[in-house]
Amino acid sequence: MTDLHLTAKACLDASDPAEKLRLTHAAWAAVQSGELRPDPSSPLPGPVGTPGRPARPRLVNARQVPQRGLGTAEGRAALVHAVAHIEFNAINLSWDAVYRFRDMPDGYYRDWASCAHDEARHFALLSARLAELGHAYGDFDAHNGLWEMAEKTAHHDTARMALVPRVLEARGLDVTPGMIERLRHAGDERTIAVLEVILREEVAHVAAGTRWYRWCCERDGIDPFETFFGLLRDYLGVSLRGPFNRPARLEAGFVEDELDRLAALAVAG
Repeated sequence: MTDLHLTAKACLDASDPAEKLRLTHAAWAAVQSGELRPDPSSPLPGPVGTPGRPARPRLVNARQVPQRGLGTAEGRAALVHAVAHIEFNAINLSWDAVYRFRDMPDGYYRDWASCAHDEARHFALLSARLAELGHAYGDFDAHNGLWEMAEKTAHHDTARMALVPRVLEARGLDVTPGMIERLRHAGDERTIAVLEVILREEVAHVAAGTRWYRWCCERDGIDPFETFFGLLRDYLGVSLRGPFNRPARLEAGFVEDELDRLAALAVAG
C-alpha cells in the first residue's frame, strides 16, 4: 500500500496495542522512505467513529476516575496507566489527523505521522514501566475526553488543530512537571525518567498543532488569536485550569499575549 490515508486508517482501526504500535512504526518508516504519500484519489473519510482499542480499560466519566496518592506502588501504577491511556489516544488522534483532513501540505501529514510514531514509543515506555509495577494497560478505569474532542472537531481542521494539540495535549506540558516533583518525593526515578522523555518530546507535538492551526487560519483569512479564544469559548466554555507552563508553551509556539489571556480566563473560571 502506498496511500498514506488508507495506511493511517489501518493504524487507527487496529485494536490490539502491540499491532497498533507495529503498524505505526512501519508507517512512519515508509513515510520517511517516501514509500507512503497522501493520495488525492483516496476515498474520503466517513463520519468519525470509535477508534481501534482493546476491550479494557473500562471507560468511565472523568469524575469517576479515582485519584490515588503516589506513596504506594499501586498509586504510581495508576498514574502511569493514566498517562499511558493519554498516549494511546494520542496515537489515534495523530492518525485521525492524517486520515480525516485532506488537501493539506505534505509537511502536515509528515508531522502527524511523526507524532504518531513518537506517541507509540511513549506508550511502549509507559507499558514497560507498568509491567515493572505489576500492572498492564487496561488494569485501571480511564476516561474518553481526548477522543470525544476528536469527534466534536471531526468536521473542522482549524478547530482540531486548536483544541486537541494546543489545549488538551498542551495540558500535559502544564501538569507533568508537578507529577515529576511528586514522584521525586516518592523516590520513583524510573517513572520520572519516562515522563521526562515524554515532556521533552510533547513540546514538539504541541508546536506542530500551533504551526498547522496558524496555517489553517492563514488559509481561511482569519485572525489566529481571536479565533483561538472563540473556539475555546464555543467548545469548552470557560472551564480552563491553570497554571500554565509558560516556558514550555512558548517553546511550543504560544505567544505571551495568548498565555496572559489564558491565565486571566483560568482565574475568572
